[in-house]
Amino acid sequence: MNLRKSICVVIPAYKVSKHILKVIASIGDEVSHIIVIDDACPESSGRIAETSGDSRVKVIFNPENGGVGSAVKAGYDQALKLNTDVIVKIDGDGQMNSKEILNLVGPIFRGEADYSKGNRFFEIDAVQQMPKIRIMGNMGLTLMTKFSSGLWHIFDPNNGFTAIRASTLTELNLEKIDDGYFFESDMLFRLNLIQARVSDIPMPAIYGQESSNLRIKKVLYEFPLKHFRNYLKRIAYTYYLRDFNLASIELPIGLMLSGFGLTLGMYSWIHGIVTATPTETGTLILVAMSFLAGLQLVLAFLSYDTRNNNK
Repeated sequence: MNLRKSICVVIPAYKVSKHILKVIASIGDEVSHIIVIDDACPESSGRIAETSGDSRVKVIFNPENGGVGSAVKAGYDQALKLNTDVIVKIDGDGQMNSKEILNLVGPIFRGEADYSKGNRFFEIDAVQQMPKIRIMGNMGLTLMTKFSSGLWHIFDPNNGFTAIRASTLTELNLEKIDDGYFFESDMLFRLNLIQARVSDIPMPAIYGQESSNLRIKKVLYEFPLKHFRNYLKRIAYTYYLRDFNLASIELPIGLMLSGFGLTLGMYSWIHGIVTATPTETGTLILVAMSFLAGLQLVLAFLSYDTRNNNK
């Protein structure tokens, strides 16, 4: 690993006044710059960060609260101006072990990845310490993110402990990436579009008395819609605009056949109940064959899609 490459740490700060100084103090000498973004924090977390006495710290004050994604993007912009090689993002609530920074940036320094992120689900002992509601929520979000991003080998997508190569960051249009808590998932979607290599790094999280600013309502209503939007975009870009292959044919034909079989089957079932007449054998065979053939084509497409991503 080439430690002569510079590392910049970006810390979005919102209601983390009790933790921000400890987070800054825990960051080792391998880091050249620390950028703290006070996202109009009512607790003045940025002002507290300025008292750290660490010469590496630079605090940016957002005039209005734009969300965690907006804060991180402001930090990314500043980090690029400093000509750093790798930019690490750490949350300011103390849930991430900064001693893992070198492990996180390792695949990037070795040329094995363009973006790396923490995975809290690799070690069973660490998972047992995680609140049960977070385990269930992360499993659901992980499945949705796999579909929307196309990065089927990635787990724990909302883990905010990430590192990105500066040259890779310049290829992304940051303005298009979500400003809120969907930022990490949207980032994975955008990274796959530019065919960046993404790596999962096993590391435990630290759970104390901190509370999350993320609300369940945002996850239940906002995240599924945004994941579905990204999924449609990814399929259109990957299989119809940039390339056209067998999978591009399997998906629409499979959806049409299975949709036809399902619709005909429902119609025949309802018609049989209303008229009290049995459905003809030929109709039943047509329903079954259409639905099963369509399902087989959709599964074939999914099989191809899971293998068609940059590990």
